[in-house]
Amino acid sequence: MGKFVECVPNFSEGRDVNKINAIVAAASSVPGVLVLDVEKDADHHRTVLTFIAPLETAVEAMVAVTKKAASLIDLNLHKGEHPRMGATDVAPFIPIMDTTIEECIKLAEQTGERIGRELGIPVYLYDRAAKFEHRKDLAKVRKGQFEGLREEIGKNPEKTPDFGPNQIHPTAGAMAVGARNQIVNFNVNLATTDMDFAKALAKKIRTSGGGLPALRAKEIFLESKGQVQMSTVLTDYKTTSIKRVMDELNKELAPKNIAITGTELIGLTTQDALTDYAVEALQVKDFNKDTQVLETKLLKLLSSWQAGAGLFVDALSNTEPTPGGGSAAGVNGAMGCALGQMAIGITLRGKKLDEAKRPALRTLFGLLGGHKAELQACVAEDSASFDVFMAAMKIPKDNPERKVKMQAALKHAAEVPLKTARLASEAMAGLRVCEALVSPHVMSDYRSARYQLETAIRCAAENVFINAEGLEDRVFAEKITAEIKEYLSACEAVKTA
Repeated sequence: MGKFVECVPNFSEGRDVNKINAIVAAASSVPGVLVLDVEKDADHHRTVLTFIAPLETAVEAMVAVTKKAASLIDLNLHKGEHPRMGATDVAPFIPIMDTTIEECIKLAEQTGERIGRELGIPVYLYDRAAKFEHRKDLAKVRKGQFEGLREEIGKNPEKTPDFGPNQIHPTAGAMAVGARNQIVNFNVNLATTDMDFAKALAKKIRTSGGGLPALRAKEIFLESKGQVQMSTVLTDYKTTSIKRVMDELNKELAPKNIAITGTELIGLTTQDALTDYAVEALQVKDFNKDTQVLETKLLKLLSSWQAGAGLFVDALSNTEPTPGGGSAAGVNGAMGCALGQMAIGITLRGKKLDEAKRPALRTLFGLLGGHKAELQACVAEDSASFDVFMAAMKIPKDNPERKVKMQAALKHAAEVPLKTARLASEAMAGLRVCEALVSPHVMSDYRSARYQLETAIRCAAENVFINAEGLEDRVFAEKITAEIKEYLSACEAVKTA
């Protein structure tokens, strides 16, 4: 399984569903991105988007959502309970599975540089990616919010951004890009309207006020509910747990006879934090999360590459129409790119490798990574396109929309394998150019990568041909048929070379 990173950008928009959907769509359009959660709040006027992405396309995804948000959100018109300084206010990269925090720091730096250069938005690196001690704390970076930063940036040296112009973007503001470990966004609703008490309480329990370690807290008034909310962030839930926060709040609320009316977990929360709460609350002795939680054991078994490969093979063997040859083509293409990356990566580790060879190999490594992610996306897209065609076929024959929708679905069902073949052909061309640079020790893997890519092209071609036969738009059909034949001819040329 390739490496993935969790991305949790926060946007200063929590009310306009159309804008939120457009931002989410910008993330989904990037190859390999899988949207996990969209949490919007009208009172906070904020949306938290959670998605995972391959390391190769994570930067592209963050830039894409930032660009879309900048085109839709004007901070001059924004009013909400949550502190903010940008349309995309904060964009952290979080390590998951085998990804390291060092890799997340690198992604944050690359993202910040691109956003500053391409979008003209000042970027501040925070948390583990921070270049300066005073920027590790997000609250300090965001102090003064959009309006305050607008006055200080360009005048106060401490407000000079890490990337981008030393002036505020007129509508999109500024943003914090960082790398951090998992946190818990935990809100507690209180049966009171006393904001003075809530302000004092927030100061008392948070780290900066001398309270609990690794805890941020802020009082917020929820207009929609007519009550106070204590908004907290557990920056290290191992140090300060959810149970400890609740105990501290109850200790302060009890003398005032203020009840807790409910709690909220914002965005996705790590299972460990919830399990820790249950173990603490139930006072369970000698509990082992790794061995005593059924889902954890199952996930470990299913997340192995052997299990993943087996599941896909079994899916191909069933009698359902999807996944079929088009999806198999995408998998073959992705495997070819992955094998190529493996061979190049091992070659680059060689201490005796001629330095002059490294740039070309690194470039190809990056190209294969991007194509691998796109080909993986083609696997699901191919099955989805066929499902759309089958749905169109079920429309009653006397309905005039049936033919129109069937033709549109058929066209898309031809475009997906064509894209698969195009990506595989580009990857194979790159492998051929750099073959002489690769270590002899991994040449069998390198050539196997080419064979996998050739298989992807041939499988994809079969799907293009069969779908093109049913198209009434013969000009388009002939165009895609001609293109796929070019890729097949390139395969033959490689054989005879």
